[in-house]
Amino acid sequence: MTLTLPWVGLESVLLAGVRIAAFFVIAPPFSHRGIPGTVKAMLAMALALLVAPRARAASDPTDIAAFVGQLVLQVVVGVALGFLVSVVFSAIQAAGSLIDMFGGFQMAAAYDPMMLTNSATFARLYQFTAIVLLFASDGYQLVITGLVRTFDVLPLGTPLDLASMAQLSSAGMSQMFLAALQIAGPLAVVLFLADVGLGLLTRVAPALNAFALGFPLKILMTLLLASTAFLAVPHLVSSLTDDAMNVLMGVNP
Repeated sequence: MTLTLPWVGLESVLLAGVRIAAFFVIAPPFSHRGIPGTVKAMLAMALALLVAPRARAASDPTDIAAFVGQLVLQVVVGVALGFLVSVVFSAIQAAGSLIDMFGGFQMAAAYDPMMLTNSATFARLYQFTAIVLLFASDGYQLVITGLVRTFDVLPLGTPLDLASMAQLSSAGMSQMFLAALQIAGPLAVVLFLADVGLGLLTRVAPALNAFALGFPLKILMTLLLASTAFLAVPHLVSSLTDDAMNVLMGVNP
């Protein structure tokens, strides 16, 4: 009995699965360590089976070196695509970090074992809220849709255009800082003016020790004003999801 394996289809599934798995390791919300690695691997293989017909890769089944090279290439492509999406969504955490810095919460930074980073209160709050909103609003489906469509824009076996990657990365970084300033900028300005006012009050009445009295005041102002900025997070997540999909579609070979 002779068993013949469809090498072309099997190769397409493996290469597509490697790209998707590498993407899930980097790109939010799948990069969160609360999602088990087994779930990510199963989801990657399930998506690979679905996209295999549109991502056919033909090569010599006896050329093992070429196949290994293709695997490495797909890992690089998946990591690069995941990095672009991560840069887009990092605007939310950057906005929370700005609020922590100007509100004085940065001193309460703690190690986050889920993201392997040191982050303060509002940075973690904004980050967890964005992850929950991505799953609750089905925004993760748009991210997956953009990933699947990359197999049309960047088929298997096609090398990544470094110039396009650099351009998208720089544009994503600029967009990240702009979005962070749009969310946390007004609050940061108010808190900065509060510090200036406390400094002037200290000059007028040094014995009052206005800065010691100002810590509770800044905390109260931060909590009140951050609640208004927090209301913009759902709209921001929706906008960033569309931007992430556009970024994925903008990677040209």
